[in-house]
Amino acid sequence: MITLYTWSTPNGRKIPIMLEECGLPYTVVPVNIGKDEQFAPDFLKVSPNNKIPAIVDDEAEGGPLSVFESGAILTYLAEKTGRFLAPSGPSRYKALEWLHWQMGGLGPMLGQLGFFAVRSDEKAPLAIKRFTDEADRLLRVMDRRLSEGPYLAGADYSIADIACYAWTLAATSFLKEPLAGTLVNTPNVHAWLARVGERPAVMRGMEVPKT
Repeated sequence: MITLYTWSTPNGRKIPIMLEECGLPYTVVPVNIGKDEQFAPDFLKVSPNNKIPAIVDDEAEGGPLSVFESGAILTYLAEKTGRFLAPSGPSRYKALEWLHWQMGGLGPMLGQLGFFAVRSDEKAPLAIKRFTDEADRLLRVMDRRLSEGPYLAGADYSIADIACYAWTLAATSFLKEPLAGTLVNTPNVHAWLARVGERPAVMRGMEVPKT
């Protein structure tokens, strides 16, 4: 059994999607970051950076194993199940490229844009422009990539798509006002969102945790 610590954020949705895709049994421990529950001492033992998501795999080789950071968790679960990440070769590294692209670029930039353009009561025009421009650039990078094939790693759905889905969906909903100019010019991104979003496991994962 896997214990999943998560919340209803784009980062928090990645691992439920992966667990649903893999058909692994899991239980959910909601960590309400709006109430600072991520700073609880018990959670710190699982996630040293006080961030969701995190997991504990009771059936890991050698005994219970905790894993934090969404990219590490996705890679761990892919290797545990043999799904959504090729064991070797170019396909593996294409998936890892785009996984790390999401973790180092798409997620952080959209997160900063969300803070400065939407959530913050005090608007900082320079910061909003900076993160809007970078989000615009990243979504165009994604659109060009998806013009070459149906999924980010190429022909096959992978952990890269799982990592990017909830963040990209947020770009078209929560961030649709600051990114309106970009979103009308990224048809391949929209087609990919529809393709990934119709997967039953993605639909189920996007509902975890129920709040």
